[in-house]
Amino acid sequence: MTHFLDINTTDAADLRAMIDQAHAMKQARADRPRGAPDDAQPLAGRMVALIFEKPSTRTRVSFDVGVRQMGGQSMVLSGQDMQLGHGETIADTARVLSRYVDLIMIRTFEEATLHEMAEYASVPVINGLTNRTHPCQIMADILTYEEHRGPIAGRKVVWSGDGNNVFASFAHAAGQFGFDLTFTGPATLDPEMCFIEEARAKGVTVEIERDPAKAVAGADLVVTDTWVSMHDAQSARERRHNQLRPYQVNEALMAHAKPDALFMHCLPAHRDEEATSAVMDGPHSVVFDEAENRLHAQKAVMRYCLGV
Repeated sequence: MTHFLDINTTDAADLRAMIDQAHAMKQARADRPRGAPDDAQPLAGRMVALIFEKPSTRTRVSFDVGVRQMGGQSMVLSGQDMQLGHGETIADTARVLSRYVDLIMIRTFEEATLHEMAEYASVPVINGLTNRTHPCQIMADILTYEEHRGPIAGRKVVWSGDGNNVFASFAHAAGQFGFDLTFTGPATLDPEMCFIEEARAKGVTVEIERDPAKAVAGADLVVTDTWVSMHDAQSARERRHNQLRPYQVNEALMAHAKPDALFMHCLPAHRDEEATSAVMDGPHSVVFDEAENRLHAQKAVMRYCLGV
């Protein structure tokens, strides 16, 4: 069974093949009308279940559109539709869905839910996000960087802010794609050390630097994410803002990076909080290319999982 659960559990050669295929599929669509199907229809006759315990814009639309462009059909299911893990065990849900569909994408809270779904499903499962990792986002980010600046291997990527699930998948990717990674943020929001140690064990440099200006010096890519989750209480939001304000990505901070450095944010953004509008709309920013590339990268991930 070929699941796509995390970047660090997927073979590096397969990851590279997915990025290359995503780029090729995007190029093949360059002159097509928006929404037109692909020439190849590798998902023809296939049904894909898209499960959302957590709400989404980019993940939902990009997977749904990607399935349709490749000739398949999708079924979007919310946690309320399914009562996932409440009225029925996750294992039984996985067994039942496997009788109906050819592929399952799940966007959920707990990593354990993803792994239980994959363990008991008899069809491939894709990690659309958990509280711990977000591999599909980083595949899109690698695709975006490389289409603008060439191979990411050997480059310096700087993450500014909270050591969250998106950073975790960046650390996974550093080890698999061979780029260096620096985290800058408050010690209270450090990433799990296991992510850093695993990347270091693969021969790349992963550092923690509290001074954001020093961290960003010589960066090829600067990345941030929202400081608060939609589920955070107001008191938690205020504490996070106070801790993270020195790590805002603004024009002064970007001036320390290389002149041709790129800026990314996986969106949705709280403008003028984690990043200023001047940066998000400025010459370094590729945030909307990055958002579009969720579509192309995930099409390649689905083809990888189905072997088509």
